[in-house]
Amino acid sequence: MMRFGLLGPPVLFHDVQGGGRGEARGIASPKSRVLLAALLLDAGRVVSVESLKDALWGGAPPVSAQASLHNHIARLRRLLDDPARLRTVPSGYVLRVDEGELDVHVFDAHVTEARAAHTGQDRERVVRACTAALALWRGAPLAGLPPEVGGYAFTQRLCEARLLLLEWRYEAELALGGPRLHELVPELAALTGEYPLREVYHRQLMLALHRTGRQAEALAVHRELRTRLVGQLGIEPGPGVREAHVEVLRGAAGDGRPGKQGEPGGPIPSPAQLPPPPTHFIGRTAVRDALHRTLTAPDPYPAAVISGMAGVGKSALALHVAHQLAERFPDGQLHLDLHGATPGMTPLTPAQALTALLLDLGTEPCRIPERPDAAATLLRSLLAPTRTLLVLDDAASAAQVRPLLPGGAGCGVIVTSRSPLTALDGAVRFALAPLSDEESAELLRRASGRDGLDGTDAARLLVKLTGRLPLALRVVAARLAARRALTADALAGQLAAEDGRLHHLEYDDLSVRRSLAVAHDALAASERETDRDAARTLRRIGALDLPTYGAGLLAHLTGTGEPRAEAALDRLLDVALLEETTYGRYAPHDLVRDFARELAGERDAVDTALHWYAAVAERVLAAIVAPGPDQSDRRRPTASRPSGHPAHVDSVAPFAGPEEAFVWGDGELENVVTLVQRYADDPSGQRASLVSTLVRLIFPYAHRRGRVAEMEVLGQAGLRVARRLGDAAAEAYALVDLAGLHFLTGRQNDALALNDRALVIWRRLDHPSWIRRCLNNRGLLLDGLGRHREAGEALTRSLEYARRLNDPYGEAVTHSHLGNLFEHTDPRAAIEQHRRSLALGDEIGAVIVRHSAHCNIGYAHLRLGEPAAALPHFEESLRILGGHGDWHGESQTRLGLVRALRLLGRSGRAARECAELLARADARADRYTAALARHQHGLLLRERGHIGEAREEWGSALAALEGTDEQAVVTELRALLAPVG
Repeated sequence: MMRFGLLGPPVLFHDVQGGGRGEARGIASPKSRVLLAALLLDAGRVVSVESLKDALWGGAPPVSAQASLHNHIARLRRLLDDPARLRTVPSGYVLRVDEGELDVHVFDAHVTEARAAHTGQDRERVVRACTAALALWRGAPLAGLPPEVGGYAFTQRLCEARLLLLEWRYEAELALGGPRLHELVPELAALTGEYPLREVYHRQLMLALHRTGRQAEALAVHRELRTRLVGQLGIEPGPGVREAHVEVLRGAAGDGRPGKQGEPGGPIPSPAQLPPPPTHFIGRTAVRDALHRTLTAPDPYPAAVISGMAGVGKSALALHVAHQLAERFPDGQLHLDLHGATPGMTPLTPAQALTALLLDLGTEPCRIPERPDAAATLLRSLLAPTRTLLVLDDAASAAQVRPLLPGGAGCGVIVTSRSPLTALDGAVRFALAPLSDEESAELLRRASGRDGLDGTDAARLLVKLTGRLPLALRVVAARLAARRALTADALAGQLAAEDGRLHHLEYDDLSVRRSLAVAHDALAASERETDRDAARTLRRIGALDLPTYGAGLLAHLTGTGEPRAEAALDRLLDVALLEETTYGRYAPHDLVRDFARELAGERDAVDTALHWYAAVAERVLAAIVAPGPDQSDRRRPTASRPSGHPAHVDSVAPFAGPEEAFVWGDGELENVVTLVQRYADDPSGQRASLVSTLVRLIFPYAHRRGRVAEMEVLGQAGLRVARRLGDAAAEAYALVDLAGLHFLTGRQNDALALNDRALVIWRRLDHPSWIRRCLNNRGLLLDGLGRHREAGEALTRSLEYARRLNDPYGEAVTHSHLGNLFEHTDPRAAIEQHRRSLALGDEIGAVIVRHSAHCNIGYAHLRLGEPAAALPHFEESLRILGGHGDWHGESQTRLGLVRALRLLGRSGRAARECAELLARADARADRYTAALARHQHGLLLRERGHIGEAREEWGSALAALEGTDEQAVVTELRALLAPVG
């Protein structure tokens, strides 16, 4: 049997008999010692080749490192009892170490046993366990190895555990007495010399000397220790040394038993400072269980940080869990309010907090060091041998908490803070969100005593109006409990009143507004620029009140650059006045919104935001629409465009490419729609002009992304504002855009009517390139409606305009639509038109033209009954499109791809592609495309024999297509759903 040793220089133990400790065999090669140690530190787990190279060569491996590593592995295998212990795996090596074969594991098991015996005051068992553990110690762990192998923390943990074992063993032997007392004196004398400031060994030496009749020497030990502590640290010896000093002076028998509580020299009672647990604790099951696991796992316990916004229930959860775990910490429970966000109070400094904790542990005021670092050292010394639970409530920062953390492995810490305290190393973090609707209703019912609230509309409304925030719910419950005549409906009406919610969320010492104001006021009064930026940012958020915010907008609103805006947002996140909904997007809780609105004093935020959005929208347009008439015409000013718009555009950096522009639009479109809805009918002519310009410039993005719901809002608002302003060109843009929306959603007759009204305006304005587009659109729509002769006339005239204007992009698009028209009678001729479109697209580098041409060629092959020929064109179309964004083209291509795959019998891939198309359509609220996808999905289900599911899909598709002009598919769906026989 082989054993391994790391408690000292790395060695191998060979136990030939299978019984004793065995003979230690040193390892001559330094590299082999390092290699063995690196593998043992992760025994039973894969150690990567790179990690082993770093251990062997300190981050600078030679060129021959790989070969050298193989040689070292081979040598190490020869030293093992079984070479199969060290296995090669794809990513590195694994060393098998069975239970009891590594001295560190055995040592840790003895430490656990000794701690349990020490806690239970089973002194004989303490001596046995400590002696067994200490017998394994051969010197400093990993002695002779480079410091980076294993790391400081590993070695320090084991060294501290050894000192604790010595302390427990001598404590137990002093209590047991007997002849062994004489042997303790030289051992303890050596320890006091090695650790001159460790009071516990001095105390034990004093008692050992005294109890073996050497009183004068015991007093001399005390005198030397006191002189050292006062001279070097400015503190007096602690309670334990003082008790031993009193025993020596009294000439007590020294039976090892402490005096009674309250007597001079008697022990200080264990602290039990936890406030009462919350009366009505609801929910939080998952996070509560996770906290339990963290604080009951094998020690050492990490600090548990509970974070969240004001009033979310951090303290309640901390106290609830602390009371449940109190028995696991028999040496006491400390509770300290750090006042990080207490209305009317300044946060405790670390020095104040340390003083409070030391006093709570029985330290006399005169013994508390003035220097915070010395006080922190004393606190750790007092807590090291104990199993104590600390609840540090309402922390302001990691710097405030860090000096208060105990060093002993047996102590637990729960910290609550609005900040997640990410600078606190080693902490486990638990972020709290507001309660669920059901939990909120239950808390409201219990705390108010109104059982009749269960399931009522009034209760649901109250839950919504409080934002499911426990503090707000407690205020509402207190008001209902205090005034039995106050009905839930009446209180809900008060809360729903405009700008009145926070006023009604105050009762006695409970106030949502005051809790939020603490964070804002501290930021506003701070000397740090970032904090003041954060306070101003919150006020700007209140002045604008949008669904979400990004750094770009807020930088513009506050007049700072984006780096400062991002730093301000980080601070607002840190004090829980904002939440990061997705990366780079921020939103306040509803009650924080109300608070921010109260703070808002700026009146120009709306105009500033509209100017910025219109300017960036033009940059988006330039990035996603290829240079040419389509882009330049949209960017050309209309009669109502604000005069300062070009300067605002110049102040905004262009996008690096279409992907970046689409990402910006995806994040900001909800805000754009909100502003357009809110200010389209504003009496201010300036705002109306900004809304009109913004809608015109952002609409191509929404169309390319297929955001049909947003297109409806933007198009209708744009039309309404243009007419109010008397801007004919802006009205024509809005009509064309709404026509595009109707085309996307299968309402081609409506689209044709809108397009023709726009064509009239463009003819009146004599705008040839827009006349060409409207004629092109007219031909496409007439073709879809089956009016093929009229479609051909419109497309022929559009082609003439394109050639007259020298517009190859427009010519390519018209050839594409002519191909669609020819497909009804001659699919081969259609393919020729599409190839002409593709050639033009290749010549001018037009991505949309090229991808559309391949898509249309695919459909022509489907019409010819050639799915195998169609498939590569659909695949090429999607490849070309990439991230350029064209929802209509993409959806049509994916639909054709599904059809081709289904016809080729590749039902598995067809089903996957169909599911992808359906998911993308549903994400855009595009019921029309989703219906076409469900039609195909039903056909796939029928082929697999799932007739019932197929009929469900067809039924859903038919319902969505009713009222559209997609008559061919509607007719097919009705036939598929018709009763058989």
